[in-house]
Amino acid sequence: MSASHDAAPAHGASDYHASRRTYLIGFLMSVVLTAVPFWMVMTGAAAPQFTAIVVVAFAVVQIIVHTVCFLHVNTRSESGWTLMAYVFTAVIILIVIAGSLWIMTHINANMMPMAEMSAN
Repeated sequence: MSASHDAAPAHGASDYHASRRTYLIGFLMSVVLTAVPFWMVMTGAAAPQFTAIVVVAFAVVQIIVHTVCFLHVNTRSESGWTLMAYVFTAVIILIVIAGSLWIMTHINANMMPMAEMSAN
């Protein structure tokens, strides 16, 4: 009996592995994408509407940076199944958020008026 172990068959040379460079780029981009909106909000450097747009845009970009640099979700890993699972999760989250916002904006129309409630 041999005490050595062979490498797992699915673990080939073509698999994507992160490097220190990828983590460093992701970290630096995350710092910039956090610091700029923080500075804009704290100093009032722009109009509130523009600041809100910038904060949301930077948040979306930061989600993409974290996905690529730290979670390593791409089309190459596991034949694209990780990307498919990630997209499915994002779609479900968007449906839940959109449905919740829709219900909350129309909840007043479904409420009984206070005058009718106090008459009973």
